[in-house]
Amino acid sequence: MDFRLVAASALLAAGFSAPAEARIICTIVADAASDDIILEKGDCKTRVTPASTFKVPLAVMGYDSGFLENAEEPVLPFMEGYPDWGGDAWRQPTTPKRWLEYSVVWYSQQITRFLGYEQLRDYAEAFDYGNADMTGDPGKDNGLERAWIASSLKISPREQVAFLRKLVNHELPVSADAMDAAMTIVERRDIAEGWGVQGKTGMAYSKKPDGTPNYGRPYGWYIGWASRDDRTVVFARLIQDERKQTSRTSLRARDTILRELPAILAAE
Repeated sequence: MDFRLVAASALLAAGFSAPAEARIICTIVADAASDDIILEKGDCKTRVTPASTFKVPLAVMGYDSGFLENAEEPVLPFMEGYPDWGGDAWRQPTTPKRWLEYSVVWYSQQITRFLGYEQLRDYAEAFDYGNADMTGDPGKDNGLERAWIASSLKISPREQVAFLRKLVNHELPVSADAMDAAMTIVERRDIAEGWGVQGKTGMAYSKKPDGTPNYGRPYGWYIGWASRDDRTVVFARLIQDERKQTSRTSLRARDTILRELPAILAAE
């Protein structure tokens, strides 16, 4: 009996069966070099909002367009009227690295405004990023402010992994320097068995039939890549709460997949 496979299966079974509070919609892990699927469980085809995971492709766009210079430049000041629901961390002067670390929405909006609608759409289409729809909410002309936040832009877990594979393999239609710079500012952490992981969380509320936010049922993403020695895998986890909770959905998506990932990879 392969006890590693049993352990990995037990971890996943626990994740998929737990919770009346939340459900795992999809877990997908793929080898970055071969594109072989290591694990795919759940509904990994349906598109939903990318929320703040969109900051990863947006970082690539920002560096390729010249708006972003390096990890520390440009430093942009917080201005009255900017989104500040992230608390005091969002009311500080912000660098590209800090933008991703604290997931600062208004910094994203400065990049999208610099790009403009057409260039933003063209990048999204060139990256094959989900439906590449940057129009925003119907009739509100707010695509540059929130297309990626429970609005028009949607992507599936499979498409997230396809984008990440192109990124880590330097296969996006932008400069290698832009891809390297973007990857540099994505948060890194070490997990068991010697794997180093870089990834981005994302959380946004689903919508009720009348278009208002369903605060009890947010989506939570964690997407990224894990490397050890000369091997890299890409992955995505998407969960959705079944009722309102105090802990952030995206952080639970991150923490659970990081615990499970070493066993998943060991069980191949």
